Amino acid sequence: MNTTNSSTANSSSTPRRWRIARRLLVTAAAVTTLIAVFYTVENWRGKRAWENSRRELEAKGEVIDWTKCIPAQVPDDQNIFKAPHMQEWFVRPSPTTPQSTTPSPFALSPRNEVKLMVAEVTIVAPNAAPASQPADATFRFDDPAAREQVATLLRDAIGPCALGSKAYVLLAHPLDQFKPLHLTLQAGTAPDAKALAAFFSASLTNLTMDYSDTSIFRVDSAGSNTFRVSLRDQACGAAEYLEWTDSTTSDFDVLRKALERPFARIDCDYTQPFLMLIPNFVTVRNAAQILSQRTQCHLLLGQPEEAWHELSLVHDLCRVLLSQPTGKPMTLVAAMINTAVHGLYPNVVEDGLRLHAWREPQLVAIEQQLKATDLLAPVLEGFKEERAASCYTFETIKTSELLKLMKVGTDKSPWQEVSLRLVLTLMPRGWYYQNMVVGAQAEQELLDCVDLGKQRVTPHQTEIYLRYLQLHGEKRSPYTFLVAWSLPNFVKALQTTAHNQTVVNEASLACALERQHLAKGDYPETLDALTPQFIEKLPHDLISGQPLKYHRTAGGGYQLYSIGWDEKDNGGTVGKSKEEGDWVWEQRQ
Repeated sequence: MNTTNSSTANSSSTPRRWRIARRLLVTAAAVTTLIAVFYTVENWRGKRAWENSRRELEAKGEVIDWTKCIPAQVPDDQNIFKAPHMQEWFVRPSPTTPQSTTPSPFALSPRNEVKLMVAEVTIVAPNAAPASQPADATFRFDDPAAREQVATLLRDAIGPCALGSKAYVLLAHPLDQFKPLHLTLQAGTAPDAKALAAFFSASLTNLTMDYSDTSIFRVDSAGSNTFRVSLRDQACGAAEYLEWTDSTTSDFDVLRKALERPFARIDCDYTQPFLMLIPNFVTVRNAAQILSQRTQCHLLLGQPEEAWHELSLVHDLCRVLLSQPTGKPMTLVAAMINTAVHGLYPNVVEDGLRLHAWREPQLVAIEQQLKATDLLAPVLEGFKEERAASCYTFETIKTSELLKLMKVGTDKSPWQEVSLRLVLTLMPRGWYYQNMVVGAQAEQELLDCVDLGKQRVTPHQTEIYLRYLQLHGEKRSPYTFLVAWSLPNFVKALQTTAHNQTVVNEASLACALERQHLAKGDYPETLDALTPQFIEKLPHDLISGQPLKYHRTAGGGYQLYSIGWDEKDNGGTVGKSKEEGDWVWEQRQ
């Protein structure tokens, strides 16, 4: 009886287990089918969206295909990077290549820092008895005229000087000839070091075109009511700096010889854009800084021809960044280094004009180099090639390689790393395409802010780009998260480029103005008087499209300016940053 019941129970449970198994299999098949349909649909939608977006961009003449950005092969004997030492000096090794043990000749050993004391200041009560040791001068701290009087004393004591690009104050006179001033300030309430620093902040004017605080002084307490005023940065005599950097001149001659070649193409594998070899930006920066400071030293010593010899190489050096024969930088970073180096150039030109050191031959040569300087085109090409590289990478990269590129594990929590690995592993390929659509269209909004043919930049149109980024960034969508990682805010890069190009244009006009001053003894009433004798064509304001603003100033100088990024004419008033106020070039006599 028990056996019968057991057999009956087993026979009845078997169909039930099969029914459960069938349901599970059907459910699994349905889920698998749904997943397959989901991946198929998302991949199809993404690929279709990208193909439509790509066709629209290519119809506008945009190059989206990365393979069309790769520079053509060039003969070795015409390639700058095949000249002696150029590869080891100016090409950054890849992560898989052992670092060279040969140091760059432009990475100089640090000098002993010299913080030059320019004045010792004693604070006394207004009716205090004269000191036993007489001061060079006595002033009242609350006297409005005292600041300019102190400024005159300091300028006369320090003599001609220039602010170097690498935290140097370069002086025309040797440091061992300098004697600090002894000043007495009468004050009812003794000022502290901060108040004294503000007092001295205007003492050296027109030293730099930087819009930040131009004070080059620091004030330290030296006891009760006694302070020492020193130069903020290292001080160095011009002749001393030239002697210290003379070791680089033979290497710069090697560079000059290499730059006689017409092309600059780094030989490497360009099929993986973010792993290709790129110029060594540190070496380029160091070389440009040494050359610009050597130029300043020659100007301080009244040697304009030697100064031009150094300055001309600053301009030519940038050819290692622009990937001839295409003339297009392979990365946006290369374009921005080019912009930064060309930002140094006009500052050094301005030093020579302030010191009245340039002569007609150098001014003509400088004007020609400035005329040939176009910063907008390389930066726009950099934007485009970054876009092509990003799209190509997203379309072809393996998940494991993308994880390495995103440096997973370096700055993310374990949970973030696991989540990111899981998302990238499981996401449909169509999501990559959707991210490519968003990123490519966002960059096009920025590119449309610049008209290369008319040399115009329209700052207010960058708001469309920023709103586009903000809109898609707030969605937290699988269609945008790769864009949020890979697409930075390029507006700052465009703003810096527009500013530096404006300064380049202003420097070109300043050279023409100085040539007229040398020839006729004064500056013209209007810029139109410069053509065609001193300049072939007047550059216009990149922002307004109108002529740059110009007027002569009291004392025999002039002011030249662009309306700047805020697109408002502020009457030649400099703002606290490049986003505010006008972009001003001022020459004082």
